[in-house]
Amino acid sequence: MKYLLAGILICGLYSWSFAQSESSSRDNTPKYSNEFMNIGVSARSFGMGFTAVSFVDDVTSGFWNPAGLNKLDSDHQLALMHSSYFGGLANYDYAAFATSVDENSKITISVIRFAVDDIPDTRFLVDVNGSINYDNIQFFSSADYGFLVSYARKLPIFGGIDAGGNLKVIHRTVGSFSKAWGFGFDFGVQKEINNWKIGAVARDMLGTFNAWSHNTAEVEEVYALTGNDVPVNSVEVTLPRLVIGGSRDFTLTEKFGVMASVDLDMTFDGKRNTLIRTSLISVDPKAGIEFDYKKLAFLRFGVNQFQQIKDFDGTTSWTFQPNMGVGVSFKELTVDYALTDIGDLAPGLFSHVFSIKVDFNAEKK
Repeated sequence: MKYLLAGILICGLYSWSFAQSESSSRDNTPKYSNEFMNIGVSARSFGMGFTAVSFVDDVTSGFWNPAGLNKLDSDHQLALMHSSYFGGLANYDYAAFATSVDENSKITISVIRFAVDDIPDTRFLVDVNGSINYDNIQFFSSADYGFLVSYARKLPIFGGIDAGGNLKVIHRTVGSFSKAWGFGFDFGVQKEINNWKIGAVARDMLGTFNAWSHNTAEVEEVYALTGNDVPVNSVEVTLPRLVIGGSRDFTLTEKFGVMASVDLDMTFDGKRNTLIRTSLISVDPKAGIEFDYKKLAFLRFGVNQFQQIKDFDGTTSWTFQPNMGVGVSFKELTVDYALTDIGDLAPGLFSHVFSIKVDFNAEKK
């Protein structure tokens, strides 16, 4: 039975990638593409409800808002993050390195991997003699990769503004069955106005195109037996989205402070299951708060992903994703942890997120 389930999982993963590309060819406004690039990075941002675009000021700006790189206060910075989903079935990893080009510009390289590894390939479980041979089972991975090169520079316009852009390269694989390459661009800005930090980032601003190629020789026999259509090479498009945000720091006492942050994630591909939705635009609001003790220890809370769920009796109710996190910063090392709940539909199903950040040759400006 377990090998039958494994076989179903293989076909499901492969059919899913095929369905994604086929839906894009039928519909000029696909809603979901390269969704692994919308998960996020940094346990700090996870704990704050996935907000970041206005206040991010370190190496993780390469993901959230490249303009934030301009606030990097060390010569070089390294960040690492790991989290797992669905009881450890899927793993999400991130690494990034940032450095200064000159006093007015920064650059960073980021790598993201989201994957399900060690998936059994049971196509050859039964040999030519009709016998079950477990030695014939092979394993493969279904993996998504994102490579980002980010550049930021201070611009002497509007009284001084931080601006930055990303070049994104996407690579997705489903074992030896199919693969895709894609390219895209992001552009972001940040500015501080009367103690408020304002940020905006246009993601996939020209559309990110994934070109899928399928090794049909690997699966045509299986698909013929199951009555499925053999996949064809196709192009999948990730449409643009705009994220705007604001945040502000408040001093509570001499040693304690707090920062509040709100982001609005806006898509333009029709109605989505978000808090605000129209035929033109859908808006997913996110909010977070961070308490700090002398900027050394941190406690964070956040909410995001408001969705309306239809129950079995036909009634509807609203659900959201709560998050919390802690962090500690000591000299050049920062360690953060976040606990996220995927929603009220699955109470108690949490994801643990760990990230570290290291400064090298730190020199305060």
